[in-house]
Amino acid sequence: MTNLDELRRDPNALAEHYQAFGVADRILLTGHSHQAWPDVAREGLLEAFADAAEEVDTKWDRAFAKADEMRAGFRALLGDPHGAIALGASTHDLVIRFLSAMDLPRRPRLVTTDGEFHTLRRQLGRLAEEGVEVVRVPAAPVATLAERVAAEVTEDTAAVLVSAVLFETSRLVPGLAHLADVCLSKSVNLVVDAYHALGVVPFSLHDLGLTNAWVLGGGYKYLQLGEGNCFLRMPAHAQELRPVVTGWYAEFGALADERRPGQIAYAAGSDRFAGATYDPTSHYRGARVFRFFAEHGLTPEFLREVSRHQVGFLAEGFDRLGLPEDVITRDRETPLDRIGGFLSLKCADAGALQAALAERGVRTDSRGSYLRFGPAPYLSDRQLDSALHVLREVVNG
Repeated sequence: MTNLDELRRDPNALAEHYQAFGVADRILLTGHSHQAWPDVAREGLLEAFADAAEEVDTKWDRAFAKADEMRAGFRALLGDPHGAIALGASTHDLVIRFLSAMDLPRRPRLVTTDGEFHTLRRQLGRLAEEGVEVVRVPAAPVATLAERVAAEVTEDTAAVLVSAVLFETSRLVPGLAHLADVCLSKSVNLVVDAYHALGVVPFSLHDLGLTNAWVLGGGYKYLQLGEGNCFLRMPAHAQELRPVVTGWYAEFGALADERRPGQIAYAAGSDRFAGATYDPTSHYRGARVFRFFAEHGLTPEFLREVSRHQVGFLAEGFDRLGLPEDVITRDRETPLDRIGGFLSLKCADAGALQAALAERGVRTDSRGSYLRFGPAPYLSDRQLDSALHVLREVVNG
């Protein structure tokens, strides 16, 4: 079991489990985008190969067991022990299946924000070009965002799609329970993108009042699961829907049923939103990483404690640098407990700063005018302090 004092040490006690990624020797502040994989992830990859080699086409029983482990891991993160979880290679795959189940001819309105990740921004924008009414509510000010989105929910709205944590600014979106109530009262589907919350902000659906919501997420970021491990949590009424974009796995549990001419059958449960034949390797890797988290006590509550310490350390250290506000600054109005897993710095030229930091061994990333410092539990305070010193050197020339 790991504790916070161990993670603050120099070197970080957890880093020994990430030797392949060299986290003790590199400053990887891209934790909000791609965290390092623990070394045990290799065991999952090798197990996938071994099962394929031994079982050939009958490997699927073992592969499906790994998929079930992934569903169980996501259910635990959501505090939703009996929830229906559809799996997908990307959130885009799952969003497409979801949108194809909406009755857009009858309810042609989609409500979202202008602060959504590119998956939603691009796809909804393209649908708007084809005549679907897409309403984008300004993300700022975030304190009233959920309330302003709720005000746009009308009887002809098919779905509302919003984030729990904004991907550019790291701001937690308050008031989602109110938005969920409004959507429920008008029979509107609410999709909450929790990708930037899971693994860094506890996300119990019951506590958040989101038991009737769809939840979208994945493991590429804070969960260290790598690519190919995304999910869509389905509310109870999903069993009434028939997605148009549908793979043959969505019929897998109903293949033996009597077929009705002219009507495509769907299996019950999460398979209703399933795709088709997929590469199960990601599930082997992800299941092993989920077990690693359990073995080391990396619970959502503990990871939130680590994140708040690290983001706070970076924020306070940044303020001490006294850098020119017209070059780089941060939001000081939002309390740090309303910030997710990274420190977002608004810059005159975020891309140039990101490149300059990378040249000096500090890996960050940028989105638009925001430079993002994303710590991770395998980094020590010393590494965070070193990153801030490099930032000062870069800005001051």
